[in-house]
Amino acid sequence: MPKSAKARSLESVPPPPPPPLAVPVADSHTHLDMQQDRTGATVREALERAAAVGVTRVVQIGCDLPRARWAAETAAKHEAVWAAVALHPNEAARLALEHGTDTLDDHLAEIFELARRPEVKAIGETGLDYYRTGPEGVAAQQSSFRAHIRLAKELDKTLVIHDRDAHGDVLRVLAEEGAPPRTVFHCFSGDADMAETCAAAGYFMSFAGNITFSTAQPLRAALAAAPPELLLVETDAPFLTPAPFRGRPNAPYLIPVTLRAMAEVKGLPEEELARHVADNTARAFA
Repeated sequence: MPKSAKARSLESVPPPPPPPLAVPVADSHTHLDMQQDRTGATVREALERAAAVGVTRVVQIGCDLPRARWAAETAAKHEAVWAAVALHPNEAARLALEHGTDTLDDHLAEIFELARRPEVKAIGETGLDYYRTGPEGVAAQQSSFRAHIRLAKELDKTLVIHDRDAHGDVLRVLAEEGAPPRTVFHCFSGDADMAETCAAAGYFMSFAGNITFSTAQPLRAALAAAPPELLLVETDAPFLTPAPFRGRPNAPYLIPVTLRAMAEVKGLPEEELARHVADNTARAFA
């Protein structure tokens, strides 16, 4: 059924701010540049709106070369922003398939230079994505992933993983290369068994607004299995807006909606989970 004019108009209207958190937390994975493109909100406006509800820091992800440059520059200007830089697995495959491995190597070389900046706290998002890139891109994705793992270890920085329809290979490559001491599975998408595997390895698991979706019972089972001392919360904004605001622009100020849903799944008071998340974020991006 076609959307009504009212439904279409709502898609561009930001959701209302939720009640503030009593314990401040961070958005461990967001894309302020994409939010700015979609809504016109400036970085300062986004940070002020987030701080007003208890979200006092964001990790800005740069997932291709121009966005990685932007992430580092933005983090240098704003104390509340930490940067992460990498080539997204789909970007790595695109560069290799459309322009050749030399171009991919050139982009990786500049990412590696950006990663040395002090405001860059993490290498990510890197990993594997077999949903959007077919078999022809697997070799480039895996090669890029391995290079990012080695860089994170060389610089003693956090590794932020994008894993879509590639759980087995992601875990295998991590085991073969040796995971960095601080490894984060962004927008965790595995099941309860995978959550237990990640917990045994000491990997942080970051959950996003899709934990609130009616179809996400397997994801909620994974959250239930994950220990509180390894949990993070994120928006992945402007994507994955939590219910009941699906289809409208996501932003860091909506973190309280997701955290409260997580607390309900975990059977924990909101403040207790928020304290875990705050401590975990500090350890994960130390």
